[in-house]
Amino acid sequence: MAVSLPNGSTFSLGVSYGAPIAVTAISNAKPAVCTAAAHGLQDGDLVEVTSSWSKLNNRIFRVSASLAGTFALEGTDTTKTSMFRPGGGRVSVREIETQEQITQVLENSSSGGEMGFTEVSFLEDDFSSQLPTQASAQSLALKIADDPTLPGYIAVKAASEARTPRALVAMLPSGSLILYNAIVSLNETPTFTKNEVMAVTATFSLKTPPVRYAA
Repeated sequence: MAVSLPNGSTFSLGVSYGAPIAVTAISNAKPAVCTAAAHGLQDGDLVEVTSSWSKLNNRIFRVSASLAGTFALEGTDTTKTSMFRPGGGRVSVREIETQEQITQVLENSSSGGEMGFTEVSFLEDDFSSQLPTQASAQSLALKIADDPTLPGYIAVKAASEARTPRALVAMLPSGSLILYNAIVSLNETPTFTKNEVMAVTATFSLKTPPVRYAA
């Protein structure tokens, strides 16, 4: 059994992105390998994926096994052809070129992600059963000490005004990464509680489930 504390964790927001890189082919493999001429990506780069494979679409992945003309999306598994139709991936990626750390984070909370169920009962039954449907929408909220002059605050405000998905990178003290892709909203009205630090709340409404990499 292993437990850990969040102390020392950091959050960074994707600020600038590279031009879309067209992928001419993607394999049914673990991990999925992308073919793209002169892609310029290196191992460890983070990319936002656009794909007709819904399980990959709008997610953030780390690049691995980068070679001239090919690279892998670390941690992916596209071997199940009923879910990932061969030849049907139609992928492009954008590198997250720069990130801005969101400093002075006081606390983090999350909501959503619970599995939904539909109730089933046949005429001959004297009881009902449940079948899983899909998980509910997820969101992440960061409570940030109020200082509108900080670069992280400015980046979050700009993302909130843009209303376009942005990568959010959580780095744990162990070196583990959690990668989110979310719509950002910022409540600029700070809290006013006597003897407590004034704070604002940034909410990240997730487009897709997060991707996690061990240290």
